[in-house]
Amino acid sequence: MTQLDVGPIDYLAVALPAAKMQGDGLKELIDLSERGIIRVLDLVVGVVAEDGTVTAVEVADLDGDGELDLAIFEGVRSGLLDDEDVAETASLVEPGQAVALLVYENTWAGPFVSAMRAAGAEVVAGGRIPAEQVAEALDLLESI
Repeated sequence: MTQLDVGPIDYLAVALPAAKMQGDGLKELIDLSERGIIRVLDLVVGVVAEDGTVTAVEVADLDGDGELDLAIFEGVRSGLLDDEDVAETASLVEPGQAVALLVYENTWAGPFVSAMRAAGAEVVAGGRIPAEQVAEALDLLESI
């Protein structure tokens, strides 16, 4: 893969109440990865103890059902996240909770950007519009 074939890289930090992952989030993450829409570059979980100390844990049985939930992502580490990133993000949650940090490539965009560059175009900016702003704008349009 050349640098031109890399899509935009994003990250998400997700607070996990009671330090457990529940619901369909894991299924959706696996589905997005298997369909090639994203490529997971880092997946780290930081558990915040009652005394506030943070421990980065291996991806394991996060929902307590006895099965390795994220075996497909076991050992995924790009080096983009370090212990300081985990500690900083863990400061956003309360003791007794955990935070999952996900760094991923938007693989769908890589071939598009490469094709545009081959045609002489150049990506000059990128960004993210917060979901809340999008929802507000759509609600406003629907009310007109």
